[in-house]
Amino acid sequence: MSSILTNAAAVAALQTLRYLSSQLTDTQQQVSTGLRIGKAADNSAYWSIATTMRSDNGAIGAVQDALGLGAAQVDSAYAGMEASIDVVQEIKKKLVAALEPGVDKTKIQEEITQLQGQLRSISASASFSGDNWLQADISGRFDTNSGDIYASSEVNKQIVGSFTRDAKGNVSVKTISVSLNENNVLFDLSGGDAGLLDANVLKGVRLITDTLGQDRFANIDTIALSAYNHQYKDLGGNIYQGADSNGNYALGSQGTYYKEVAGGYVPMVFSTVANDYAVSTGAFATGALSVVGGVSVSELDLTRLDDYRELGGAFNLGMGFGTFVTDNQLIGFLVDFTDKQLEKMTSAAAKLGSVSMRISIQQDYASKLTDSIDRGIGRLVDAEMNEASTRLKALQTQQQLATQSLSIANNDSQNILSLFRQ
Repeated sequence: MSSILTNAAAVAALQTLRYLSSQLTDTQQQVSTGLRIGKAADNSAYWSIATTMRSDNGAIGAVQDALGLGAAQVDSAYAGMEASIDVVQEIKKKLVAALEPGVDKTKIQEEITQLQGQLRSISASASFSGDNWLQADISGRFDTNSGDIYASSEVNKQIVGSFTRDAKGNVSVKTISVSLNENNVLFDLSGGDAGLLDANVLKGVRLITDTLGQDRFANIDTIALSAYNHQYKDLGGNIYQGADSNGNYALGSQGTYYKEVAGGYVPMVFSTVANDYAVSTGAFATGALSVVGGVSVSELDLTRLDDYRELGGAFNLGMGFGTFVTDNQLIGFLVDFTDKQLEKMTSAAAKLGSVSMRISIQQDYASKLTDSIDRGIGRLVDAEMNEASTRLKALQTQQQLATQSLSIANNDSQNILSLFRQ
């Protein structure tokens, strides 16, 4: 049926053209943006997920930046600790050199003093962005029962480690914690001397191992082997046996024995059961431990050996036999003390290294996680460009055909008009 009021063919062609134009606009948008879902109207569920994950990815990016800052802080502390270990090793070498006969201890101390100054310089400069982990106010305290110098106020450092979202949508930021205390701080800025380099020596005791294999402190006895060598004989293994007033040596468990530990002599007994020497139970220190102020790795002084030896003096090391203590025994004790602090510094450096490794692993993981989330978002909302470009070409062709069809439908009215011509 042909009508001049209603052109059904034109209406149908126009509807097709409108539909094709809409499809063409959407496809052109996909091609130009590269997104299959660019707004909530395209697919609200996928758009919501993609938007949330993009936000989380931004948070993970911030975590990566924080990890970089934390890595720089740890690396600065590690570099300072490593350099300090090298310097303390040099101090130990100088002390050992001072044991040689005829050496000028004053000259050696001049070198040690320079090295001690270098330790403070390294500690002060081992900071990043104003944060220094090698010197801190940790409020050092001394435990007279255990002999421990400890931090009564640890400084806790937090490094942002990860960003997570659980199944319920709750978000949280995980951190890597590092506590600054007597185990890793070199200098205690509170004046409590709890740092590894400003901790002072214990007075009049030596750390020994008891028969149960436990570390305990034993009091140094008052003997002076250097003054009465004829009364003591060396049994080997730093064990000495004392004679009675007649010069006789009692046998087995009836004898008097001493063990030399870092320049001091600790009373021993002979155990017939173990067939070995053990520290006398009466030699164990019982809650009377104390430190000698001003005698630390950063303060020890070979020119003050007389002060370290003087009974009743402020710097007396409590060796127990006063003027009979030899220079080498005093220096030997300083070597032993420096070596123990060096072991603690090595342990602290190892822990810093493990934290650095953990941060490095977390950085790698965060980078891979970011890439994984990007790929996941892409699978949800990215356009398949090959398909989109093919569809765009097809829609353009269909649009041209629909336009042609509309033109043909509009010409029907002209055909009707020709019927009325003469």
